Amino acid sequence: MNKLRRYYSQFHPVVWVLLAGTVLARGSAYMTLPFLAIYLSSTMELHPVLIGITIGISPLTGTIGGFFGGYLSDKFGRKPVMLWSVFGIGLVYFGFLMAEAPGWFILFNALNGLASSFFEPTSQALISDLTAKEKRMRAFSLRYTAINIGASVGPLLGAYLALSSAKSAFLVTGGVYLLYGAVLLYVLNAFKTRSQAGGERITISSSIKIIGRDKALGFLILGSILVNLGYAQIESNLPQHLSLSIENSVFVYSVLLSLNAGLVVLLQMPISHYAERFRTMSVMMAGAVFMAAGLMGFGLVNGWGIALVSMALLTIGEILIFPSSSYLIDQIAPEHMRGTYFGAAQFRKLGHFAGPILGGFLLSGAGGLVLFAAMAVLVLCSTLFFVMGNRVVAPVPARAK
Repeated sequence: MNKLRRYYSQFHPVVWVLLAGTVLARGSAYMTLPFLAIYLSSTMELHPVLIGITIGISPLTGTIGGFFGGYLSDKFGRKPVMLWSVFGIGLVYFGFLMAEAPGWFILFNALNGLASSFFEPTSQALISDLTAKEKRMRAFSLRYTAINIGASVGPLLGAYLALSSAKSAFLVTGGVYLLYGAVLLYVLNAFKTRSQAGGERITISSSIKIIGRDKALGFLILGSILVNLGYAQIESNLPQHLSLSIENSVFVYSVLLSLNAGLVVLLQMPISHYAERFRTMSVMMAGAVFMAAGLMGFGLVNGWGIALVSMALLTIGEILIFPSSSYLIDQIAPEHMRGTYFGAAQFRKLGHFAGPILGGFLLSGAGGLVLFAAMAVLVLCSTLFFVMGNRVVAPVPARAK
């Protein structure tokens, strides 16, 4: 019991609420969004191009909105930005519930991406604000574990709800986000978290100039875009490649996704704990090598064995890269611009937006082997940016004192 109490006491209560809320909110989102394309196709009978626009508009608006959301959280405080955005996400899902025309789905999913891009960097900045520096890597690792717990459970619940009512998932997801917002409102008032507003004032134009001159952040974003170009293939072009390469591809793909989520939940904390002894950029470089090996394996896949090993390698890569990137942003960001830095880092999502498009062209024009070999090379190229960033980040610990 004392051990459990000590483990709980290492993080602020608001951080634990954010972690628990991440499981519920991400789980409910994954309960809905993976089936949105199916819903638009079967119920609305939309053209595939229009479905693609509807799905793709969310990461596009999220990429643009992240910087502004982070900046606003630095200027006005974490609390108002988080509450407005989380309640906004909840209302968006009720909008999905009532939408009847394609244009409304495009609008609501654009707003979903925008509101999410405001909430994500602000919540990460708040975790940094409330966590001791030496424990932040562990906090970001727990957050990534929470995301994957939600990602592993959500689609199963979504499939169950889809059998009873196609729109019920929208209702449940909207309700979960509104409940999450209500709990956040209570705990943020109860614990009176330190607001970042009122510190060193900075305009949005000067924020852009400062971030534009920060080479470490630039190298991180460029390297992460290349990583995301490769990682985006898992949810877009990998299932198509598997259908051309092995039997029972749908079942194999579902097993691979479950393996990915399960390994993240099991291995995230022990791997992150071990990785804490190394420099952050070095950890990300190692992660890129693992991810590239996994992508190359998918290009060579001809059966269950290679597919499972490839997913295991790729999963180790993402465990090393994604939480480390959040921690690195925390390291290089000035305290009064932490939200802005987390927001600017959302530009790495350009890889998620462009990856499926580029991969689709390669898959249709040259085949799966060329596609995944090319993506493996691009991910390996990210290590060049991480190496350059590693040199720039060296002075950070001294600057943080």
